[in-house]
Amino acid sequence: MYTGTNTGTYSKTCTRCAQRLCSVAPGDTIFAVSSGHGRCGVAVIRSSGPGSGGALRSLTGSPELPPPRVMALRRIRDPHTAELLDHGLVVWFPGPHSFTGEDCAELHVHGGPAVVSGVLRALGRLSGLRPAEPGEFTRRAFHRGKLDLTAAEGLRDLIHAETEAQRQQALRQMEGELGRLYQQWGETLTQALAHIEAYIDFSEDDNVEEEVLSQVDAAVRALERQIAAHLQDGRRGEMLRSGVRAVIAGPPNVGKSSLLNLLCQRPAAIVSPVAGTTRDVVEVSLNVSGYPVVLSDTAGLRDATDPIEQEGVSRARERLQHADLVLAVLDATTVPTDPAELGAALGSLVPPATPCILVLNKADLLGGHTGALCDSCTRGPPLPPTTLLSCKTGEGTERLLQLLGEQLAQLCGDPLAGSPSLTQSRHSTQLGGCMAALALYRQQQDVGMAAEQLRLARRHLGRITGHVGAEDILDVIFRDFCIGK
Repeated sequence: MYTGTNTGTYSKTCTRCAQRLCSVAPGDTIFAVSSGHGRCGVAVIRSSGPGSGGALRSLTGSPELPPPRVMALRRIRDPHTAELLDHGLVVWFPGPHSFTGEDCAELHVHGGPAVVSGVLRALGRLSGLRPAEPGEFTRRAFHRGKLDLTAAEGLRDLIHAETEAQRQQALRQMEGELGRLYQQWGETLTQALAHIEAYIDFSEDDNVEEEVLSQVDAAVRALERQIAAHLQDGRRGEMLRSGVRAVIAGPPNVGKSSLLNLLCQRPAAIVSPVAGTTRDVVEVSLNVSGYPVVLSDTAGLRDATDPIEQEGVSRARERLQHADLVLAVLDATTVPTDPAELGAALGSLVPPATPCILVLNKADLLGGHTGALCDSCTRGPPLPPTTLLSCKTGEGTERLLQLLGEQLAQLCGDPLAGSPSLTQSRHSTQLGGCMAALALYRQQQDVGMAAEQLRLARRHLGRITGHVGAEDILDVIFRDFCIGK
């Protein structure tokens, strides 16, 4: 710990540390605030690279580094001016036992803008140090084998997670479960390819029996079944990551905008007794029972004559075609009581096979006479989950949220149960390419061509984890990270 030398002695010490930094840093060293920006109690400034140790010595004025992975209290000064910047905690992470695999240092300082900018300015003056690009710390961790691309994507998703289910899924992926699954499949293909190549090279010498090809075929068929099941997960992982696309749909003036405002607890949409008020799609993001929802209020569905309203209806129908879940809203005071008519009214709103919740709004106007309406919902063809609601009084909100939570749980599943889910469209693309290559493998009569298809299938799996041909997608993945991550 710095115990109080005069500024002249301190400046000389800092100069020697800076010179030592330059002499031991063959590559560049990056630094950034890793704790987020804005005023806060504590800000964490991280560096990674061969100059991290020298930078830590320079700013603390100490010739010795603190013990690895142990916090130490230090005075932090600008090495060029000897000005005291802050009292803070410092941590030293010598490589390869660090997040990036390189030498890393962290400065835990007070989070005021002046303190943070002063420390960053001091680091920027040291030779061999430069500010980090977005995602560069994680990118270095990937290049040093600390994590594969699926784990890096999980870390990014964890940083951006807003709901409990998102956090659970992202943490599971960051810990490597998805990467290990793909790696296991890659090893299956590697073993199958090795057996085929052994057959090609040594079958004439009778050192490899022909039944080895049958074993390879069986392994490939089993792998195809596993990948097919993985692909047919109903977009669970993607919905959890990006949000379930829920659309409020119904005729004009049934309370769709009121329902949106009720669920998001703020006046996000204009409410008016005039039919056709909503012309464009109004979208809000919600956290419902721990699941992310992107909820859209749409124009009332009818045969409009006004050109602007026609465009609104067109956008509403387009949004319905891409919906994961529909909240179909009907006026409880005018809804047909005949089961067939009620089913037809619902069918005109909801695309086939799309999960739906039927919301009968304006229940406060029924005057307590709900028996006939309830009977019509129980008679005839089965209806989707149905609830009475009054957006005006709030009665029925709890039941609606219960039904919504149940539907979301069915759509997204338990992020902690079973095999890890697909979370990225690029995973689906590469797995589709892998399946196509395996299908071509089964069609080949020539053993050499069959082996080539296995190589191609393995290459597609390798692109997911970054073990094969990752350079062309690294920028796409890491540009969405914050600076300092």
